[in-house]
Amino acid sequence: MTTSELWGPESAERYDAEETEMASAAVLGATVGFFADLAGDGRALEFAIGTGRVGVPLRERGVPVAGIELSEHMAAVLRRKVDEETLPVVLGDMATTVVPGEFSLVYLVYNTISNLLTQEEQVECFRNAARHLRPGGRFVVELGLPPLRFLPPGQVAVPFDVSERHLGFDTFDIVEQLLVSHHFTRDGEDGRYRRGASRHRYAWPAELDLMARIAGLELERRVADWDGTPFTQKSPKHISVWRKSA
Repeated sequence: MTTSELWGPESAERYDAEETEMASAAVLGATVGFFADLAGDGRALEFAIGTGRVGVPLRERGVPVAGIELSEHMAAVLRRKVDEETLPVVLGDMATTVVPGEFSLVYLVYNTISNLLTQEEQVECFRNAARHLRPGGRFVVELGLPPLRFLPPGQVAVPFDVSERHLGFDTFDIVEQLLVSHHFTRDGEDGRYRRGASRHRYAWPAELDLMARIAGLELERRVADWDGTPFTQKSPKHISVWRKSA
């Protein structure tokens, strides 16, 4: 059992259409190149592979890819793009589900580790990554930094998108280290907005490094984006690479 919220059929069907920027050539080209270099001649395993936004083009790049996905509806959308033999997917949670074989790369993109709402589950996710890695293999996590410095005293909400068709803001529970992402999305031209919300557990880079050490992994590299921009205190997210001892 996992605390991750489950993506239903309607959310799965809308996902690709609502994430066009993240699926653009500019974003995916750098992402896939980053992973292909790390995978080398080995296999890659994507935790929470979703509809295959990254996994499918990485497979097309020539890297053997397998996936773990909690939502059967998200996996069903992926299956329309590629068959099981080409890109196998196991239904289950990323903290405990085991995929046969050994991998040179395990990765989590787009804040997905924050779907695990307890520290214990996030630790188990690192352990599960290490379990799948061959000696010298890497575990990669892409995760945003919570914008807590934008919170004035007494305020609990920070907007992250204010556009014509979408309003998004996060609310924070500092004690429990949780945030809720709220979305108001305009559907069609009748002016109506669809409301959605999702819960996440945020974690700082230092906390993730400790989780990695618990799992037998050591930090190898941390950058601000897929192009390798240096990570600084002003970076809104990080991409971290941990290595399993040879």
